[in-house]
Amino acid sequence: MGGPGRCLLVTGPPAVGKTTLIVRVFEMLKASNPNLKIKGFYTREVRQGSQRVGFEVVTLDGRTSPLASTSVSSSESLRWPTVGRYKVDIASFESLALPELQVEKDTDLFIIDEVGKMELFSSSFFPAVLKVLESNTPVLASIPIPKSGRDIPGVARLRNHPEANIFTLNPSNRDGATEQVHAQLLNILEQQHQQH
Repeated sequence: MGGPGRCLLVTGPPAVGKTTLIVRVFEMLKASNPNLKIKGFYTREVRQGSQRVGFEVVTLDGRTSPLASTSVSSSESLRWPTVGRYKVDIASFESLALPELQVEKDTDLFIIDEVGKMELFSSSFFPAVLKVLESNTPVLASIPIPKSGRDIPGVARLRNHPEANIFTLNPSNRDGATEQVHAQLLNILEQQHQQH
């Protein structure tokens, strides 16, 4: 092992707080290292009252775009893939997420929340994630927990990546995990800077 793997993967059951952890780590990094160039996106629920009606993609500088919705009905959306009750708006997702995953020389860290079933309906998304991994830029990403013991192929490739370190969240460890992930990222970023 040449030092810690550069790809930190956060996983755990739905609603355990993967996105919350990732957003908190991002905010901690930004507060302590305002000059870090961090690119990427996270996904968050769209709620109406107590109902979850969809998901949206949010870039790290705060732009948002729909990812999936229960309530959309247009002639286009009839052809959209579905996950449970959600229709996935691939074009909308790609228009926001893909530019964020372009590898540039001075990017210090990519945040990708999440590499999951909805996102993987985009045929350009996973190749973009692999390019990011090949670029040797550190990555903080979240992946879903395997359903009935089976990973989605794209997720399995990330989980088995030689650079991957996996943090499995549960309600009792997630606060400590935020600190752990943050500390490990600082360590990785430090090493990256020494190499350049």
